[in-house]
Amino acid sequence: MSKRPVVLETLRKRRSIRQFEARPVEAEKVDLLIEAALRSPTSRGRSPWEFIVVTEPELLGKLGQSKQHGSAFLAGAPLAIVVLADPETSDVWTEDCSIAAIVLQLAAEELGLGSCWVQIRQRPHNAEQSAEAFIRDALQIPASIKVECVIGIGYPNEEKAGHADETLLYDKIHRERYRAE
Repeated sequence: MSKRPVVLETLRKRRSIRQFEARPVEAEKVDLLIEAALRSPTSRGRSPWEFIVVTEPELLGKLGQSKQHGSAFLAGAPLAIVVLADPETSDVWTEDCSIAAIVLQLAAEELGLGSCWVQIRQRPHNAEQSAEAFIRDALQIPASIKVECVIGIGYPNEEKAGHADETLLYDKIHRERYRAE
């Protein structure tokens, strides 16, 4: 049997982590995460994404309030990376940002860090404001720039086993043609 890809081994153990140790992520690891994000594949080499690296506790607290559900854990993360894009650069900016976000999460896993994605685009902050507008205000992002998501990152303070092979949805795989079963 041939050697298994490192990325597959990383995917086998990666889980969404929402509880982090109260210690910062070292600058060297942050730099590696930034490099990973900047090496993300992008349609036609347009690179519409931009990233805001957040470590200030006050700003992390604000990010934790960005949505009514699913973002509170960011207040306890030592690091968040906000994934943004200039939609004028590429019509597939959401796809390029999504690719960059998962590259960040896989790189974090390989560095011994945990992470979790927080969907921001098309999500409400409350009845009057979108999560995107809330983050735009909190981080002084220009109106022309879109906010895709926030990745909370840190040293895991919870243990989760990888998803078992028997939970994989192989019935969603089709070969050669779509086949409804």
